[in-house]
Amino acid sequence: MPTISINQKDFEQLVGRPTIAAEPLDAWLPLVKAELKDQDSESGEVRLELHDSNRPDLWSCEGIARQIRIKLQGAASAYPFFKPTPRPKRRIQVMQGLERVRPYIAACTAVGYKMTGEGLAQLVQTQEKLADIFGRKRRTISIGLYRLPQIVFPVTYTLVKPEEVRFTPLGVEEKMSPREILAVHPKGLEYGPILAGHDRLPLLMDEEGQVLSLPPIINSREIGEVRVGDRELFVEVTGTDLPMVLLTLNILAVNLAVALPLAPPGNAGTFELAATAALAGLGQAPGPSLAFEAVEVAYPYATELGKTVRTPFNFQKARSIPIKTIEDALGVPLGAERIRQALLAYGYEASASKDRGAISVKIPPYRNDLMHPLDVVEDVAISRGYGEFTPIMPSQFTVGSLSRLEEMSDRVRDMMVGMGFQEIISNIMASRQELIDRMHLAGSDRDQIVEVENVMTQAYSCLRQWITPSLLRVEAASTRAFYPHRLFEVGEVAVPDATEETGVRTLMVLGALIAHANANFSEAHSCLDLLLFYLDRPYTLEPISHRSFLDGRAGRIVSNGRAVGLIGEIHPEVLEHWQVSMPSVVFELEVDALVNEGKS
Repeated sequence: MPTISINQKDFEQLVGRPTIAAEPLDAWLPLVKAELKDQDSESGEVRLELHDSNRPDLWSCEGIARQIRIKLQGAASAYPFFKPTPRPKRRIQVMQGLERVRPYIAACTAVGYKMTGEGLAQLVQTQEKLADIFGRKRRTISIGLYRLPQIVFPVTYTLVKPEEVRFTPLGVEEKMSPREILAVHPKGLEYGPILAGHDRLPLLMDEEGQVLSLPPIINSREIGEVRVGDRELFVEVTGTDLPMVLLTLNILAVNLAVALPLAPPGNAGTFELAATAALAGLGQAPGPSLAFEAVEVAYPYATELGKTVRTPFNFQKARSIPIKTIEDALGVPLGAERIRQALLAYGYEASASKDRGAISVKIPPYRNDLMHPLDVVEDVAISRGYGEFTPIMPSQFTVGSLSRLEEMSDRVRDMMVGMGFQEIISNIMASRQELIDRMHLAGSDRDQIVEVENVMTQAYSCLRQWITPSLLRVEAASTRAFYPHRLFEVGEVAVPDATEETGVRTLMVLGALIAHANANFSEAHSCLDLLLFYLDRPYTLEPISHRSFLDGRAGRIVSNGRAVGLIGEIHPEVLEHWQVSMPSVVFELEVDALVNEGKS
């Protein structure tokens, strides 16, 4: 879960009341599902751990203060820059081809700030949290902040060849090409794999050809280095998911708009905000006014919002929630008015629905976490405070016990330890490289695995279909330990199965590995034979061909007429992929099958 640092003085100014002692601050934290981790009274730094990964709008001092201020005010402040306006005067032109690389962009401008060191630090922290956690290490979204006066509009979001342009990136003194940035710049080495496989790379440049950035890698030093004293900012977000791109820009816009809104002055797409003491929350010196201006993004290809999108963009829609659903879930007959007041005090737009017995709700534009009516129920409970609800003891009591599967798993673990094996516990998630490529299975009939659609990191992008790669990962890291090595794990695997409703079967499997200079098939077979003897499970071995094992030294374990596992000597090429220097032999056994056989 995200952990953020905030300055207590800035936080108090944003909230509008002092919270000097830790106890008052703790009292407000349930509103944002946060926990106080640490507080330095000398520096004023407060570290908070947030327990909700679905609310990126809270991953900053401004976001937390905004939620608490809404509760104190009883309703949210309006943000006029989300309302439809005449066509903005600033424009970004997206070029053809980006739909295959990094298709979406959103942007806005903010004028009237005087940035200080504290404000810049807060902006950078918000940028990093959103891009690294919400944006999955910049793969889904990345953020750029720029010095607006130096940019000549319209801005072009285009594709260039790796050697086509040169500019000075942040952190260096000399101009570099995109190819050089990806090869030697620290940010290029860290985030370059996002653009791997593309012969042309995304680039932001203005009307005069000045480079703004190489998304999602690095900004240019000339325009993309925001400095203390700057008063005019250009903010952009690029990414592969349009709703996430828009949501991120909305969060940044409302974070910047910490002052109370005034009526629109009538300038096309521009709205002024009064400069108040709340500006100290961003470390900005008070100025006469703040102005936000929308930016129009023109696409050559269709998006779910059309070919022209005005950003920031409020994509939220009202939903009707039955009052009975809320009352039944909370166990309290609150009534429509009290529910409406609770939602207003948590930032919602709420009103009586046309449907009798329902309430119409709409979350603010900087949130996109409403997936089920129970999400609204939770927000009602948080807004009212959990202390308002009387605890009710359960009316029925039951005695818990281990399942038959877990009892068998524990029995297997005890026997493996008795044979001199050491247990490991590893993650069910791994990478395709570990599960398929390193196991020499690519292109075979065994390369089907369950993959995660929206991964945060490629290292955990798939569900393992067998235990052996997990054992080899540990063995590869244990080369300095004395041999022989005997490892085992009893854990879950996910096996693709078209006959299942979900398309996958989850099994509990035992995997065991033996590694030393003379490790061979017979040694593993003797361990398997002893295990199944004491479990009273008769079995046979049938020879099989398996690309992860040596030919002629791999077998299928069969019990009661069905395959329940496999055994074999690991192929030298597989050991080389894992950088395992010793011969290794493994066997795997379905624990589920042992339980089912025991029932018959």
